Amino acid sequence: MTISQAEATQPSDLALLSTGEMRRVDGVAIGAGMAGITLMERAGSAVAEAALRRVEKGATVAIACGPGNNGGDGFVAARLLQARGLTVKVALLGSPDALQGDAALAFAQWSGQVLPLASLANGAVDLYIDALFGAGLARPLAGEAAEAVALMNRAGRPVIAVDVPSGVSGDTGLAEGPAVRATETVTFFRLKPGHLLLPGRSLCGRIVVADIGIPAATALSEIAPRAFHNEPALWLAALPHHGLDTHKFRRGAVAVAAGGVAGVGAPRLSARAALRIGAGLATILCAPGALAAHASRGPDALMQRPVADGEAFSEFLLDRRISAIAAGPALGLDERAVALVRSALASDRPVVLDADALTLHATSLREDVSTRNAACARVFTPHEGEFQRLFGGEPAIATEASKLERARKAAARSGAILVYKGADTVIAAPDGRAAINSTGSAALATAGSGDVLAGLITGLLAQGMSAFEAACAAVWLHGRAGETLGMGLIADDLPEAIPPLLRALSMG
Repeated sequence: MTISQAEATQPSDLALLSTGEMRRVDGVAIGAGMAGITLMERAGSAVAEAALRRVEKGATVAIACGPGNNGGDGFVAARLLQARGLTVKVALLGSPDALQGDAALAFAQWSGQVLPLASLANGAVDLYIDALFGAGLARPLAGEAAEAVALMNRAGRPVIAVDVPSGVSGDTGLAEGPAVRATETVTFFRLKPGHLLLPGRSLCGRIVVADIGIPAATALSEIAPRAFHNEPALWLAALPHHGLDTHKFRRGAVAVAAGGVAGVGAPRLSARAALRIGAGLATILCAPGALAAHASRGPDALMQRPVADGEAFSEFLLDRRISAIAAGPALGLDERAVALVRSALASDRPVVLDADALTLHATSLREDVSTRNAACARVFTPHEGEFQRLFGGEPAIATEASKLERARKAAARSGAILVYKGADTVIAAPDGRAAINSTGSAALATAGSGDVLAGLITGLLAQGMSAFEAACAAVWLHGRAGETLGMGLIADDLPEAIPPLLRALSMG
């Protein structure tokens, strides 16, 4: 998926609006004196322009229109495309007599024939436009609509979806039944969560965000959105910058809780990632029996120290220069691991819990987290299986259809920043802020990739970045590193890809 829109310079440009919030935005625009049919004309024009970029003069375009405003956008696009010399077939789900409001006004301006939806199967078509249903559809497609979707999907022709592909929820990205597989999706004003959450993101194709004249400052001020597309504009201003007079401890010192000799690699990946993203020092606190294994491996920049139990770990943390802790990668699930995680949570340092530490939290450490020092940042980084272990027993969280809302509720329940990992990673804060990430590739599905991400977050926390922004930045950089390196990467490659990305960001 690619997304085309003006270069984002403010977090407000990255706002994600639910379908309910988008209805309110439309209301704000209409309240400011903009007629609903004007918004529809501009939306239909954006769809027509997308179609014209994909076909030659004289091409045949078939438009599947639904009974609501999505269909109204389709009627506008039909009129404009016909005026540009294209052959346009319009097929309607239902009767024209059932159209209401702005959709009826748009239909009245269409001078061509209106065919039943089943007629989409008749004749040669160069491009389809899916204007059946918009983002607010709350039921699976069935009957004629499902048949039309199947036809468009198997036709082997480009499909442009209006707002979201029909059958996809704009709020959750889920497709409960048949859904259009679009080549391109034209949406309006701002993205919706369903454009970024899977499987919606994979069904949208290229996404174009069209400006239809909605007064952004007024609308967003009234809506006060709390969900965002995770892009650098969201966190770039908070990215650590260090003066010439800095030193390694001012840049941040990271402690990585490590296990025994069987799990030497994972904590080293975390520590190395913390250094590559800018921390000045990283120390691996391993079981005494693993010290020789750590000492025999590079890079020499990593420090290692034997720590036998939670008491020794807490003693190490008496050094006030230690500024953030990573716990979990190959830590183990024994009593020593429990003691180290408990000591980390009892400290007043930011802590990233990953892998084994999350499993321990789901079993014997839940109360340690819920009674933590509220002033101290905690970041959880669960993949789907770990998320289910942590929160699957809580119906209010587990039954949420939307990954975005599950993450928000889990963050509120735990008091931690949630990095709910996957191809559509969601970062959520206890106060309701959330971001959906779209960087990354299948190349990141490799052993150790998550250990690197935990280290990146910890390295940014160690440098004083706030937890939500640190998590968002680390997730974006981790994904972009995977895209840059491509298939064949191993986790060891990922930390090395971070400095060039940081340089590119600093150069704007």
